[in-house]
Amino acid sequence: MKKWFRRRLVEPILALLRQGITPDKLAQALTLGVVVGLIPILGVSTALCAIVALVLRLNMPAIQLVNYVLAPVQLLLIIPFVRFGEYLTGAPAFPITIARGLETISRGALPAIRVLWDAIAHAALAWAVIALLVAPILFVALRALLVRHQRRVSVR
Repeated sequence: MKKWFRRRLVEPILALLRQGITPDKLAQALTLGVVVGLIPILGVSTALCAIVALVLRLNMPAIQLVNYVLAPVQLLLIIPFVRFGEYLTGAPAFPITIARGLETISRGALPAIRVLWDAIAHAALAWAVIALLVAPILFVALRALLVRHQRRVSVR
């Protein structure tokens, strides 16, 4: 797993840094890749990452790389996001499991949206609250790591 993580995520990111992308822009792309990649609405993260990258002129491969790597995590976080959103709004718990949610989605997008609308809204609210808190911290941490790596490499 460690080798896979290094080969599929770390090395491509460091290659982008060596190609001249600034640590600041790379940290922005990675941060937004994490934030948007974890949006608890299936099927929208790739398009949203592309739009964000185009609008903010960020590195498309970097933002999409993080988005793709986090796809399994996105799926795992949907129910916790729903529950946190219910907590934030004081709503009763929606009876959902991953299996039931996937079964509902398999019937088509519109029927799934009708059935899961409240759960989607609660999950999106929770995601937005968490994203607003986590994104600045993640950006600062990633920028510091990238700057440190760049300095270390340029000293050699």
